[in-house]
Amino acid sequence: MKPIKDMTVGELAAFICSHLQGHGIDVVLSGGSCVTIFSEDLYVSSDLDFIEYHTTRRKKIRDVMGKIGFSEEHRYFKHEEANLIIEFPAGPPAVGNEPVQEIIELEFATGVLRLLSPTDCVKDRLAGYYHWGDRQCLEQAILVAQATEVDLREVARWSQHEGKETEFRQFRQNLEKEKPG
Repeated sequence: MKPIKDMTVGELAAFICSHLQGHGIDVVLSGGSCVTIFSEDLYVSSDLDFIEYHTTRRKKIRDVMGKIGFSEEHRYFKHEEANLIIEFPAGPPAVGNEPVQEIIELEFATGVLRLLSPTDCVKDRLAGYYHWGDRQCLEQAILVAQATEVDLREVARWSQHEGKETEFRQFRQNLEKEKPG
């Protein structure tokens, strides 16, 4: 296996995800690193956010991550060869006020990565835009929608459920305006 310093974001995420899974810790990747993977590095995240399905004692996570060279610093995990920090935000996986609808699996030479589907990734990014006005999250949602197949009808339904129809229309307008020529 290649050294951690030479792994892509997807390879590192798959390595960690498979390692955790092998120790009974069931996680799914969410956040900006999903955007990095789906946009083929057009956006670069600085962390990997793994959401747990079932709460695991922090000591167990610390011990399991330590087996592959990660140490805990405050609430993050770092590795001397990795440029990314690892976080474990509270679960279960959700986008806005709804549970995540689809988890997909991508295989890498380093393991199997479980992550949000492109549609749920767009909803996750739009949640940041809808609820905190984060324009960078809006741009990330557009990148994913341009790079992959996204169910925009589902995103529209979810947006309405979140009470954000006006913001969804803004997303659609920006998506159409920024469509690759």
